[in-house]
Amino acid sequence: MNTSMGSLARASGADSALLLLGRLLLAWLFVPAGFSKIAGFAGTAAYVASKGMPMPNVMVVLAILAEVGCGLAILVGFRTRWAAWGLALFSVVAAFIFHAYWTMQGADAAGQQIHFNKNLGIAGGLLALSVAGAGAFSLDAAIGRGSTR
Repeated sequence: MNTSMGSLARASGADSALLLLGRLLLAWLFVPAGFSKIAGFAGTAAYVASKGMPMPNVMVVLAILAEVGCGLAILVGFRTRWAAWGLALFSVVAAFIFHAYWTMQGADAAGQQIHFNKNLGIAGGLLALSVAGAGAFSLDAAIGRGSTR
């Protein structure tokens, strides 16, 4: 009997409901963050520039596309694996660039280490979603992409 995560996700509506809940919670994190970057574009670009990133306006646009685009894709379960991989990469890159706790001291370092670790944990969850797929309650399943697992 195949007991892979994929076969378990296909096996019951409860598993698909949990995948839907997981997708909703992940989208809850990324989509509002992307919209806040749109609302505060100039401030976000200035912050990105302060971290030494080249072309800060372009970087902010890319971050918005990742957070809003991939976040909404995960929310509705559309090309879920690709969206999860994209946001996992985004989360790891953001951790190293914006939460470099090893360059700080004291409370600043402790706070940034928490953010760094959370980004890595979120990336891990996204990678698990990329393996599990969106579940039955998704556009991927409705379209028949085979991404229900």
